[in-house]
Amino acid sequence: MKPLQTERLLLRSFTQEDAARVAEICNDENIWRGTLNLPHPYPQKCAEEWIARHEEQLENETQFVFAVTEKDGGVLCGCVSVSHDGENHNGELGYWIAHEKWGRGYAAEAARAAQRYHRVYARHYASNPASGRVMQKLGMTREGVQNEHILKDGRYEDAAVRQKTTVF
Repeated sequence: MKPLQTERLLLRSFTQEDAARVAEICNDENIWRGTLNLPHPYPQKCAEEWIARHEEQLENETQFVFAVTEKDGGVLCGCVSVSHDGENHNGELGYWIAHEKWGRGYAAEAARAAQRYHRVYARHYASNPASGRVMQKLGMTREGVQNEHILKDGRYEDAAVRQKTTVF
């Protein structure tokens, strides 16, 4: 997969050398609470297995997963991904950024670079308005709420759904 560049970031493929940093970031409770599909605790073995699946997903064009790194220094600070549904010409956007890098606009910057489809949608916990603000910065409009849609930590959470129908 060809790397993508933004003003401050380089989006590239994950490598197995990233597994320890991925596990470190994903073990942060702040990341776990705001991420739809992330186990906790998150051992390095989970990161290694997750990274190992990326090549097949890329070959099958079902998921495009990018490591979000800072151009200056190459520090891995997150992930942005877009699933691909060729039949319906859409994809689901997902992202997470290391807690210590929050508030810098990295999620929106990386998501803009990774978006490749006519219609992109994303979901966030209704209890996580910061993620909704990232989507709003991308020009995504709120479609609705899936009430008690996701079981997280033993309780059901509402999922807010946003979409964008033009390339951004």
